[in-house]
Amino acid sequence: MVVSPAEPGAALSTLPAPALSVARADGGLVTRFTPRRTGRETVLLLAEVYRRGARWKVRALGQGYADGLAGVARDFGVDVLDEAPPPPVPAPAPSAPSDAGADATGEALARVNTLRSRAGARPVAPDARLTSAAGAHAAAMAAQERLGGQAPEGVSVHQRVARTGYVCLTIAEHLVSGPRTAGELVEYCRADAARGGPLFDASVAHAGVGRAVGAASGDVYWTALWAAPFSATGLARLVAEVVALTNAERSAAGLRPLAVDPGLAMAAQAHSADMVARDFHAHTTPEGRQPWDRAAAAGCRHRGIGENIACGQRGAADVVHGWMNSPGHRANILSPGFDEIGVGYTKGSLAGTYWTQLFGTAGRR
Repeated sequence: MVVSPAEPGAALSTLPAPALSVARADGGLVTRFTPRRTGRETVLLLAEVYRRGARWKVRALGQGYADGLAGVARDFGVDVLDEAPPPPVPAPAPSAPSDAGADATGEALARVNTLRSRAGARPVAPDARLTSAAGAHAAAMAAQERLGGQAPEGVSVHQRVARTGYVCLTIAEHLVSGPRTAGELVEYCRADAARGGPLFDASVAHAGVGRAVGAASGDVYWTALWAAPFSATGLARLVAEVVALTNAERSAAGLRPLAVDPGLAMAAQAHSADMVARDFHAHTTPEGRQPWDRAAAAGCRHRGIGENIACGQRGAADVVHGWMNSPGHRANILSPGFDEIGVGYTKGSLAGTYWTQLFGTAGRR
């Protein structure tokens, strides 16, 4: 399954992220896959459908190509004579399957830390809680013979991490099937710049890797988690990055920057935390409280209040990019009537990340 913009040569990053939904014959949802945000890619290989024995299977891929359909064709062995060939991507060397009882986390980190050392990044340490969560999620995928961030019983990989007690600021995951060993998994992930980002991310300090084998197919399913632990300093830095990117968008539009207001920041952080704690994503809380109600409860007396929320984005650049591509959210960011801002961010629940921007008009009521 390949997707591309209707306008030839247009980058996929300028469009909403595609999503693949697989349904049963009766219309019931089997799984849903949304790939990482793309950059300059013009074609995305979203998934492949293939037959193994008597069963049809879907493999989520999310592999982008900046050189259009020619890149896809080359990957499937088709020669394209009217374009220069792209630089070769090293393929993992075949190797024998790992022993099922091998320490997947240790094997993966030995390879990753060698790569990080060459790049001048600090090593990543194994964390038993992340390893436990990764193992449980890999087993859930293997039991159902499909990749996905959420198991059929409704538990997401992020919820598994939260249940272990590990508190992270950010976390990235690799959900992969196919590689037989942890070494092959690392080689697969680093073969693509976007996919390999977490391997070299300087903020990542801990990791856990889980491996499980599907009983019917023999396919190997992997969950690799790459986490930056929570700290007040890290949260402040992440929030400040969102504010800076927001003000950069306003500056580009000829608008004055927004000042950070402590009351708005408190209300925004509380709303993100509430969405995680009660597993909802909405401007209105389950009991009916609106953004201006929450702002007033935090001591804000602004004449006007606006709010942007988002979930699932992995970083400040991703979330601001998404808001700017949404007319309603963009209108809040570029409103000349707002003077102040507060930003909230919390990790957990089903989607993994929950963001809130609360805007206010400085003139008090």
